[in-house]
Parts: sequence; C-alpha cells; structure tokens
Amino acid sequence: MASSPAEVFSWTDRRRRWWMVSLFMPMLPLASIGLWVAGGGEAWLWLTTAVLYGVVPLLDQLLGADENNPPEARVPELEADRWYRWLTWLAVPAVWLTVVVAAWVAVEGGLGWVGWLGLAFSAGWSSAAGINAGHELGHKKDPLEIWLGRAALAPSCYGHFIVEHVRGHHRDVATPEDPASARLGESYYRFMTREIPGAFCRAWQLERERLSAQGRGPWHPANHNLQAWALSVVFWGALLAWLGPALLPFLLLQAVLAYSLLSAANYVEHYGLKRLRDPDGRYERCAPRHSWNSNHVISNLLLYQLQRHSDHHAWPARRYQSLRHFDEAPQLPAGYYGMFLLAMIPPLWRRVMDPKVLAHAGGDARKINSMPSQSPSASLT
Repeated sequence: MASSPAEVFSWTDRRRRWWMVSLFMPMLPLASIGLWVAGGGEAWLWLTTAVLYGVVPLLDQLLGADENNPPEARVPELEADRWYRWLTWLAVPAVWLTVVVAAWVAVEGGLGWVGWLGLAFSAGWSSAAGINAGHELGHKKDPLEIWLGRAALAPSCYGHFIVEHVRGHHRDVATPEDPASARLGESYYRFMTREIPGAFCRAWQLERERLSAQGRGPWHPANHNLQAWALSVVFWGALLAWLGPALLPFLLLQAVLAYSLLSAANYVEHYGLKRLRDPDGRYERCAPRHSWNSNHVISNLLLYQLQRHSDHHAWPARRYQSLRHFDEAPQLPAGYYGMFLLAMIPPLWRRVMDPKVLAHAGGDARKINSMPSQSPSASLT
C-alpha cells in the first residue's frame, strides 16, 4: 500500500541511532577480554559466541519481525545521509583493533586451551563481521568504500570475496552454476566444501577474463584479488613480525571460522531456490522470491539488514538502510544466528526447511535447485 503524502513527510527512521548496534559484533570480543583481565576467568572469552548464538536468537524471537519499509519518496534522502555510511566505515578499524588485541592476548596472555579457543572463536566472529562490512562496502561505486571493503576483509584473508560476490554470485545466484547457492538436500558441511574453493576459483577466473580483455595477464598489479590479498599480507605480516610465528595457528583458525560463518550465511540465503530459464535459454532476472528473507530486528541491526536479502539481490545498489520487505519473498522462521545453529544439525535443518522450499515452489519442480543426484520431481513427493 502506498504511503500518503502526510506519512511520507512525517516518516523518520526509528532505528537511525540503533544502527550503531552494528559495531557491537566486531567489538564484543574486546568486552570479553576486559572481563577476563578483570579476573573473571577464561570462560569469559567465550562470551561473544554465547551472546551471538544464545542471546541474539532469543531476542529475535521475543522482539519478532519488523516488515516496515521506508517510503520510496524518502529513499534518495535516506541513502544520502552519511551517518549510515560512517557506521560501515567505522567497522573497519573496529575489526582490525579487535583482531590485533585478540592476537596479542593469544600469544602473551598465558591462556589455557579453553581460553585460547574461545578467543579464537571471538576473533573469528569479528573477522566475519569484517566480511559482512566488506559485503556492504564492496557493492558501492566509490573507490574509497571499495578499498575500505577490501581492508575489512584483510583479517580473514578473504579479499577475493568482493570480486566473487559482486560479479559472480549476483550473476549466477539461485542457479546450479552458483557455488554460493545451496541445493535442496545439501548439508551445510557439504556445501562448505563446494562453496569455499568454488568462490576462490570463480574470483580468479573473473579477474583473469577482465584483465585478458585489457591485454594483461592475471598476475598484473591491477588484479583486484591481488590488491585485496596484499592487504592481508600487510596485516598478517605485521602481526607475525610483532608477535612471532606462534601466532600463526591463531590467525589461521580465526580465518577458517570467519569463512565458515560466511558459508553459513550463503547456505541460508538461497537454499533450494532456483531461477527459471527464459525461452532464449538465459535465466530469468533475480527477483525477491529467489532469496530467503528475515525481518527479525536484532540480527538485522547487527548485520546491516543483510537478512533483507531478497531486496539486496533484486536491487544490489540499494544501501542497507533502505532495503525493503516483499511479501513475495520466502521468509525464514528465525534470524540468521538461529538459522546458523539449525544448519549445523542437518536432519533438523531439512525437517524445517525442506517443506518450506517445496511449498514456495508451489509444486513446480523447475523452481527447486536440487542436488545433481536427486530428481527435482522426487523432492515433491
């Protein structure tokens, strides 16, 4: 329903200040380190994981979903408001600071294995927040924001994500050709083994093709993947030079954990959904119905409204504060953090999500992205 002129004029973003919560996730490990320093014990170093996998899903369910959209007439003004942009920019130093402090504690803190592992998980959550910020920034045309996006990805050493996601995933999403679109019946663990190497290979191939068209080789300094990876070399290299090689297992583990969280998001976002082919053989344009959506309040504030994923894929240029809910978009039963936990238990995931995929397909097996060994028609029985 269209908003009245009076509603458009009086509309304000009620969550404008609440978007500062987005800085909570990358910096929460600093609070846990502070509590440990204050004598609270090494168990406090698991606080980030406990909050994000325990408190946040609970708050999501208690507060419910918010389906309100900004009036379209106010979107240009909303997107021009630099407040929202600054919050994504601030995520970059927040992630870097958190990982640096965590790295120092991991080497110099005299931790036992329980505390060390909890700290690695915490740093992994922060690096994953960097990937999320890099996702938002990497979609923009401003060179500064693109470079900030690459910097946000440096701690996780996943700098090829911007190339792969923007030019690969958005092109192939919800098709069997996309390594970042999960198939009906595919477990999260099996998906990870396909998605992570597939993303790397696609990013490299995309840059190889772009540079080849310019008469350049793939190892040219203009390769966007090499530029992003160079930032990781600087970040990791400086930390290893400062704290020594004993830090390497910590850096590797937190990066792997960040990858696994990105894979969890990719797994949830398009599970079982498939775009149809047009008569000319091309896939139909991506629409809101090709991505799973969630309007749960707390997790959307933490994730720059990534969970309004349907609008993001249908209109990738929109900034997070103006993403919309669409009734046609299939809805997840929980926010992402709750869905990540569900995905880690494949039988439970399939019991909850497979019927939703089948219902959304409306009896049309062509609309289901199934495992190659599984007939789409069999999924409907």
